[in-house]
Amino acid sequence: MSVKINRLSARQVETLPPGFHADGGGLYLRVRSSGSRAWVFRYTQRGITSERGLGATHSRSLADARKVAAAMRLLLADGADPADVLRPTDERSGPKETFASCAEALIVSKQPGWRNAKHIQQWRNTLRDYAFPVIGKLHPADVTLSHVKAILEPIWATKTETATRVRQRIEAVLDWAYVHELRTGENPARWKGVLDKVFPPPNKVRAVKHHPACPYEEVPQLMEALAKEQNIPSLCLRLLILTGVRSGEARGAVWDEVDLAARMWTLPAERTKMQRPHRVPLSKGALRILRAVPHFVGQDFIFPGDQGGRMTDVALSKELHKLMTGVTVHGFRSSFRQWSEEQTSFPKAVCELALSHVNKDRVEAAYQRSDLFERRRELMEAWDQFLAAKGHLRLVTTLTPSD
Repeated sequence: MSVKINRLSARQVETLPPGFHADGGGLYLRVRSSGSRAWVFRYTQRGITSERGLGATHSRSLADARKVAAAMRLLLADGADPADVLRPTDERSGPKETFASCAEALIVSKQPGWRNAKHIQQWRNTLRDYAFPVIGKLHPADVTLSHVKAILEPIWATKTETATRVRQRIEAVLDWAYVHELRTGENPARWKGVLDKVFPPPNKVRAVKHHPACPYEEVPQLMEALAKEQNIPSLCLRLLILTGVRSGEARGAVWDEVDLAARMWTLPAERTKMQRPHRVPLSKGALRILRAVPHFVGQDFIFPGDQGGRMTDVALSKELHKLMTGVTVHGFRSSFRQWSEEQTSFPKAVCELALSHVNKDRVEAAYQRSDLFERRRELMEAWDQFLAAKGHLRLVTTLTPSD
């Protein structure tokens, strides 16, 4: 019995309701509930039924879709891969899409919502280093579970955190391709229901890696050594240690955030990791540092970099490693938390709020609506006194503002 082809009319292509509508010979019109319309070629080869997206109807007409489907049927009859029809440059749509080009398009589309350039570069770097060598040149419709496994298997047990991020980013790119009518079917990088059947959960193979921290008993000596340095990074480090804030929060501090009279530094939501305002009580030592920092003409940042603008994390780490190696700037938050746990009787809620941590207990958080600011002020004064106990920490005031 002959197969009926060319069933659809140009009018039907524009008006048919959501669903799969056969034109015959493996060519289908797929209409989604959103109203998008695209061509799909379905075929069975070596017992496996596959689908290949041929593009949206606004970029490929009914006549063009039928030509492509006819060419694919010929390859199929010869035992070749029907997808080869689409691999050369298409005269209507330009060079074919690849996983790499889809990844770049996704990154560009997300850039306005990302907080910093470093995050964008991390996306590009991980995909370049791990995904592109295997699937970068493939059409997104050609990416299979075997490809994803080939990318992740070498690093799942040894670089689990990196592998997890690579998986998430591959999944996002393939989802983007799906939305843009460039692939169909299940996403092979999906965790639930796909890769969770292949790999053990990340938390079962990953040893939690903490930022190397300075033992809290040694922080007073470090503070004393920092007090002898005559530069802006050392002052920034000391304020960071005294207040327990994150590196980016300290380096990005501006004078408008600080109220010296009220002894308070208010971080706006957009500058905090948790995306919520955070009030920081300023101890006597923190106030002395802020009063010692010169106000540079035309500069809003309290601790500007050498070239103006915000100080880099590299500059802050470099200053730290001049005096102490093997630790990180972020690790001082851990030093403070360990000290508060072992050397004070302040409640856990006060200590956690001092670090701007979110209470993970929803019931407890519902009742604990105060930020316990005055109790945190007492805690930070106690921390200040502990840090100064090894000797009087004199401020270096020889810095002069630029003209």
